Amino acid sequence: MIYLDNAATSFPKPPVVWEAMEDIIKNKGANPGRSGHRLSVEAGKIMWDTRELLAAFLNADDPEEIIFTSNATEALNLAIKGCLKHGDHCITTSMEHNSVARPIHELKPLGIEFDIVQADGQGIVKPQDIRRAIQENTRLIAVTHGSNLTGSIQPVEEIGAICSEAGVYYLVDAAQTAGILPLDIKKMGADMVALPGHKGLYGPTGTGVLYLRKGLILNPLKVGGTGGQSETLHQPLNSPDRYESGTPNTVGIAGLQAGLKFVARVGVRNIEAKEKELLALMLAGLRQYDEVEIYGPEEIAYRLPVVAFNIKEADASEVGFILDRVYDIAVRTGLHCAPLAHRTMGTLEKGAIRASLSYFNERREVEFFIGAIGSIIKDMA
Repeated sequence: MIYLDNAATSFPKPPVVWEAMEDIIKNKGANPGRSGHRLSVEAGKIMWDTRELLAAFLNADDPEEIIFTSNATEALNLAIKGCLKHGDHCITTSMEHNSVARPIHELKPLGIEFDIVQADGQGIVKPQDIRRAIQENTRLIAVTHGSNLTGSIQPVEEIGAICSEAGVYYLVDAAQTAGILPLDIKKMGADMVALPGHKGLYGPTGTGVLYLRKGLILNPLKVGGTGGQSETLHQPLNSPDRYESGTPNTVGIAGLQAGLKFVARVGVRNIEAKEKELLALMLAGLRQYDEVEIYGPEEIAYRLPVVAFNIKEADASEVGFILDRVYDIAVRTGLHCAPLAHRTMGTLEKGAIRASLSYFNERREVEFFIGAIGSIIKDMA
């Protein structure tokens, strides 16, 4: 199969990922931080070493600013619901995934206001529009780094400077950019960054991360056993214990650690360069067909390796079905859990076909995909 659904989850994973997970299950499968025996200590060390790798990856100062979650959606829910309270105002954008849009919308009955800043026709938000939306009670600005629909890259550093100037908390959703673009929380000026382990970091599903700036205390999504301060019925205040109640996904975190090491060994810049090369090839190939309408930035400098498009007069789901069953190509069709972004692109009614690349794709696969689209267009004529 030619796999072009990496914006959902990356596939294949580097062999080191499943090898690391297998090692945990076979040899180190104890509960980390809950006991003093050797296996528990070894499991705890895996978690700590992964925190250190993630802190270095994000240019964070302290591994304790790294919180493990089950996915980026949980990390975003923790950041949004843990930060906002009655009377607060939140700003987000029209390019957000539902993992941002829904938690914010859900808080409206609790007396929390929000504004959605509209992106332009290429899916990019203007920082000055963010600035104009700030009110006296604005507490949080939540922005996706890169759209899962159009691949449009937002000016997160400029927005971060606005947040810093206004004294507003800043949350960046890096679901589509972690491992694909360099991430530096200091350059972004971010107070919180949510990322999945299973996309550009090549870890397994069921892994996610929230970077939480030291000194910022959130209301946790869940409370319970943390392995420390067990004498009190109150949830600890210290991070990361405050936010990681229950037995952690040590197996998944070991896989994430292996994925992080793979990304570090290859180099994010090298990954970005290869994916941009494949992206340029895909865009050029699709643009040769008059029947294809492509959404998002025209210049690849402003786009992730994600291409959303439609074949005029064709049903997106039907095209996706043909690609799967006839050509053995995996893409994603529909609304991609991003109705605000589809409304921005004018595709809310019909959805779109999305092809998303990874470091493991090759030129021949992209060329075959372009040829398959040409054949589908010809058959539909």
